[in-house]
Amino acid sequence: MPGIVVGLDGSDGARRALDWAMQEAAVHGAPLTVVAVHEVPKSYWGGIPVTGPADESLLAKLRRPAEEMTEAAASALGDGRPASINVQVVSGFVVKELVQASHDADLIVLGSRRVGTFSRLVMGSVSSEVVQHSACPVVIVPHAQ
Repeated sequence: MPGIVVGLDGSDGARRALDWAMQEAAVHGAPLTVVAVHEVPKSYWGGIPVTGPADESLLAKLRRPAEEMTEAAASALGDGRPASINVQVVSGFVVKELVQASHDADLIVLGSRRVGTFSRLVMGSVSSEVVQHSACPVVIVPHAQ
């Protein structure tokens, strides 16, 4: 998935990241891939993701709001939207899925988490891990002031 990848979890920070990534993809004529991850538990044996048939219905429930948020962000840009927008909903570990997506991406975009009094100084754990392990540049979109 070359181009820009944005992680989407439904939070306000993720919405801001989606808006930023959508504009950036449009400006640079880059494809945009929106990744929403259904977090699964780890097995006790080697941290292997535990998935099963029930995850398919959960993916379907996650896909609809991800597609709606993506369409709303694209509609806000009107004709200035990216030429290509792809929404991917997967089961797995959030950090692992985003880092894996970074291997084929030009840029990863994530929203920041607002945590306590030091919100401008603290990055969420997912953002921190992705920054450390990504194969491409990462942009962390801050919360509105």
